[in-house]
Amino acid sequence: MYRVARRCIFTRLRWPQPLEYTIQPTPVHLIRQSLVSSGGSIKSGNRQFSDHGGVFPRESPLQRRDDTIYALSTAEGKAGIAVIRISGPSSKNIYHGFCPGKPAMRPRYATIRTLYHPDSRGSEILDSEALVLFFSNPKTVTGDDVLELHVHGGSATVKAVLSAIPKCAAEGPIRYAEPGEFTKRAFLNDRLDLAQVEALSETLAAETEQQRRAAVRGSSGSLGRTYEDWRQQLLQARAEMEALIDFSEDQHFDESPSSLVGNVTKQVEEILRSIHVHEGASERSELLRNGIKIALVGPPNVGKSSFMNLVVGKEASIVSGESGTTRDIIEANLDIRGYLCTFADTAGFRSAGKDCTGPRGSEAKIGAIEEEGIRRARVKATQSDVIIVLASIEADTIGNPHIRFDLETLKLASDCKQRLVVVNKRDAVSEDELRILVRRFTEEVLSKVEGLEAVRPMLISCKEAQDLSSDQIDPGGIRGITDLLVSSFASMTSLPATLQDLHGVTERQRQLLVKCRAHLESYLESVGDTDLTEDVDITMAAEHLRYAANFLGRITGRGEAGDVEEILGVIFEKFCVGK
Repeated sequence: MYRVARRCIFTRLRWPQPLEYTIQPTPVHLIRQSLVSSGGSIKSGNRQFSDHGGVFPRESPLQRRDDTIYALSTAEGKAGIAVIRISGPSSKNIYHGFCPGKPAMRPRYATIRTLYHPDSRGSEILDSEALVLFFSNPKTVTGDDVLELHVHGGSATVKAVLSAIPKCAAEGPIRYAEPGEFTKRAFLNDRLDLAQVEALSETLAAETEQQRRAAVRGSSGSLGRTYEDWRQQLLQARAEMEALIDFSEDQHFDESPSSLVGNVTKQVEEILRSIHVHEGASERSELLRNGIKIALVGPPNVGKSSFMNLVVGKEASIVSGESGTTRDIIEANLDIRGYLCTFADTAGFRSAGKDCTGPRGSEAKIGAIEEEGIRRARVKATQSDVIIVLASIEADTIGNPHIRFDLETLKLASDCKQRLVVVNKRDAVSEDELRILVRRFTEEVLSKVEGLEAVRPMLISCKEAQDLSSDQIDPGGIRGITDLLVSSFASMTSLPATLQDLHGVTERQRQLLVKCRAHLESYLESVGDTDLTEDVDITMAAEHLRYAANFLGRITGRGEAGDVEEILGVIFEKFCVGK
């Protein structure tokens, strides 16, 4: 009685889904189909259940697994070849419909065949030389029979073959595949887990070399195996905890209750340490997927826009000698040696409400629009992964050179883990004067900003970099800045050799790991020092283990996760048709 009562309290009941457990052993999908055929009711023993207002779903994508699906797997448009993929129980029938009188295909052997229209009895040719491949279940990409037709890539040929497929004699329905449905069937047939499916999605979406590498590392299946191993450990631990609840008064255990709980606690602590590692790896992998955000900040007219245009390789920002030209944030995406980056050119920083005088020279008061631009620049800098502070060499009112900078931008950079201080217009003074100015700037300014004491400014010249006739290897020093950025990118995203597979940890997985971690931490709080005093709530501790295991099950799609279809919908919405 105690066990039943506890289940009612702590198990997440979702009416009417408990019906799935009360009607045994009929599969759930057969129950739902019988509702449609029997006028909206079902009888189990002496009880009859009715479908009031669509309580029981009529049909879901998971229930159409017996359909044969097909789609164009290569890109649309004119090409040398086009690959049409067919998967399902009627794959062999479709082959015989296109190739009447031909012998059965030998699995995994390519054969040249002439494809005929199924209704023409061998008189209408669709493609005179098509490469045909057949893969027999279960060792296929989907787990079902798979037929691939490699036809000539002309639009008319592809259209003719696709339109003829549903006309072939078949054992069941033949329909065009939904986006990602081939991969979805691979998951449902245990060919892939959800972690591998997500890695496949990242592979298809990869635009840079580092994104491709991260996606490939995540497709090995090791992540899914790791999460499933954690889940099995928690299920075993939960079973041991529940044994204390149900049988402690009647049975004698090999271990004392305190020792048993202590062993479970050690397992939980070990899993927690691993989860922290995975969460950290997720942050690094997200930088590769979403791109590294770089903010260019500094006072007006120090060359931020010119520098950005040189790095990006196009005129993304307006370059002008007039102060405050950049009022809003200008962003540009580019691939820097395999890393996806987003450069943000921001408004120049300067004091509001008064003239700026002194060694910088006089400047006009800034207006409300420019002030808003500065505010946005400040926010963008705080949200960036890398901050590049630009200063420049200028002459004061009597012609003496100095380095023009903005102290606020230096303080913003000091709060960022990855930052560079760049001094532009090195060509404006001689080398001796340049060394003196840089030494003074380092000793009198950078050394007094907390966090920038060890930073050494990089010297560039946007003017020299724009000289296409220069015979220097790195005119203007822009390539040197790029080298430093790439080194920063590597340190921000790299993982030890033994943890390379963790590059496959996605944001969805990280969020579920966070929830799993929260329940494991709650478990530790509930058991305390494992002395099993009267204050220890073993029942609640076991429930925390159950919830933690369920969140791990949602990562891989295994276990008791009751919202598998919802999870699949989120993951496969980004897939293309034919994959």
